[in-house]
Amino acid sequence: MTRDSDSSSPYRLERLPVVQAFHWRSRSKPTLRRGELVYYGPLPASYGIGEVQYVVEGLVSVNFRGTGHSGVHEDVIHEQYLIPISESALMEL
Repeated sequence: MTRDSDSSSPYRLERLPVVQAFHWRSRSKPTLRRGELVYYGPLPASYGIGEVQYVVEGLVSVNFRGTGHSGVHEDVIHEQYLIPISESALMEL
C-alpha cells in the first residue's frame, strides 16, 4: 500500500514494517499497557498509529484517531496483531 499524497496523517506510515500475527515480533512482546503507542501489524498504513485505551483478556481497545488511510478512529483488536512503537522509532516517522 502506498501513501496517498492527500493523506492527513502526519506520520510516514510506509516506514512501519509489516508484521503478521503470530510472527515472533508480535508474540515476544510484553503485555501492552494503557497509553502505549501501537500499530496494526499486518496493515500499518491502513489503521495508522494508535494509543492503547484498555486491555482485557488479550483484547485491546485502541484509539487510532483516524491517522491511517482507512480513517479508523477506534477499534478493538486482539493483542497478537498490535506492534508497540518505541519513542525512537516514532521520531523517525
